[in-house]
Parts: sequence; C-alpha cells; structure tokens
Amino acid sequence: MSAVPIAVERTAVRPEIALVPGRRAAVDLEVFEPRTRRKIRVPRVLSRMSGVVAVVLFWQLLSSTRSIPSTIVGSPGAVARVGWQLTASGQLGSAIAASLERVAIGVVFGLAIGITLAMISGLSRLGEDFVDAPVQMLRLVPFAGIIPLFIIWLGVGQTEKVAVIALGTLFPMYINLSGGIRSVDPALVEAGRTLGLSKVGLVRHVVLPSALPQMLVGLRMSLGVSWIALVFAEEVAATNGLGFLMMSAQELLQTNVIVVCLVVYAVLGLTVDLIVRALEKVLLTWRKGG
Repeated sequence: MSAVPIAVERTAVRPEIALVPGRRAAVDLEVFEPRTRRKIRVPRVLSRMSGVVAVVLFWQLLSSTRSIPSTIVGSPGAVARVGWQLTASGQLGSAIAASLERVAIGVVFGLAIGITLAMISGLSRLGEDFVDAPVQMLRLVPFAGIIPLFIIWLGVGQTEKVAVIALGTLFPMYINLSGGIRSVDPALVEAGRTLGLSKVGLVRHVVLPSALPQMLVGLRMSLGVSWIALVFAEEVAATNGLGFLMMSAQELLQTNVIVVCLVVYAVLGLTVDLIVRALEKVLLTWRKGG
C-alpha cells in the first residue's frame, strides 16, 4: 500500500504543516506559545528606596502648600542647603568623624563583653546562674539613669561616652547569642561527640556555627542601639560630635540643622545595617538550601 501524503489546509497557523509518514513534522512552536512582554527589572536598591522618596515628596508637598510652617521645619531643599553649608564649613565632617570614632570603640568593647558573657552563660549551667540574672537586671536600667554615674566615675571626656555606647551594645548581643547557644540541636552535639570531638571542638564546629544566625541578629541590633546610645552620650557635656551639633542648634532654634543631623544618623545607621546584611549573605550561604 503506497504512502499517500496528507495535506493540511493553510490556516492561521504558520508555516504550512505537511505530515509525511516516517518523518516528524517541523512545528513552529512560536505559534502555539503566546509572546510575553519583557518585564523591566528595577534594581533592588532602587525599589527599597521608593518609600524614602515618597516621604520626601510628601514632605515637599506639605512645605510647598505651607501646611508645615518653615519655623517648625524647612523644606527638603532648605535642609539640603543647610547640610551643604555645614559640609563646606567642615562642621558636619568633624562631627561625623568624632561620632564614628566613639561608636567604633564602644561597639568593639560592647560586643567583646557581650560575646564573652553569652559564652559563659550559654555553655554552662553554673555560668548562666551566675551571669544571666545580673545582666537582665542591668539591661532594664535606661541610659539616662546610668550616665550620671558614668560622669562621676569617668568624667565627661571620651571614656564616659564610649562606656555608655559599650553598655548599650552588649545587651542585644548577649541575649541573642546566649539564646542561640541554648537552642542548638542536641542531636548535633551528640553527633559531634560520636565523631570524637572534644569540648573545644564541639564549641568550634557545632555550637558556634549553629548559633551564628542569632549572633548576626544580635550584631544588627547592637549596631542599631549604638546610635541611640551615642545620642544620649553626646548630649551631656560634649564638645564635638553630632549630638553636640544638635544641642547647639537647639539652643539657637535652628531646626534645619537638627534635621540634617537626624538624616545623617539615619544614613549612617542604614549603611551599617546593609553591611551586616551583606555579611549575613556571605557567612550564611549554607541556609539557602533550606
């Protein structure tokens, strides 16, 4: 029986399809799959700043319609001009440098103390009984209540301000890291013992890697609290820094200068937070599979 070619009438589908026995017909898949429009991808950084842009535009709208009097706060343009003047005169740069130095030293000491206390409390029941209660009590004391004591003990210089920042940053690290150590899966610890790890090896290879996510959370919180502690520290008997600049502006009723300092605080805090989040992506790549 001879093969008879089957002709398919030309329709809206193109090209014309001829089915020949013993040979697969070439089908243009584009006619069956609808064409999708290409989506414009906005960088993540720009999309995250959309809320900030909306707030600034709303602020400008209120200033333009005089819903907010200039005596209360100036427009974004006026605040930007004041910021430029402070930058050109060197006041803002000097204040930022002094504040960053205090925050850096205070954070280093605070994190070192917080990590040490968390290790003592998290790795030993006796250490928890000895350390946890005093730390929890001291954590509930506000900065404003401790600053007078620090001034009496340490004076009004750099040491007092660094001590306030260190005290504020150690508590978030202590709480998160000690909690992360206590929440380590006992099965992992038992597996490490089975493999012959010593106590130091268990801490290094099992406990600390398991508690690392909580430790990084504590780092983010500690860095955020450090800027709050800095404000308290620099508003008392300071001669430089962002807090001193704000207090001087308050005495002269310069609201735009205060807003500039607040914006600088926010930008510095956001920058530090982004750095820690980038560090999390590097150190916690093993979590992507989960």
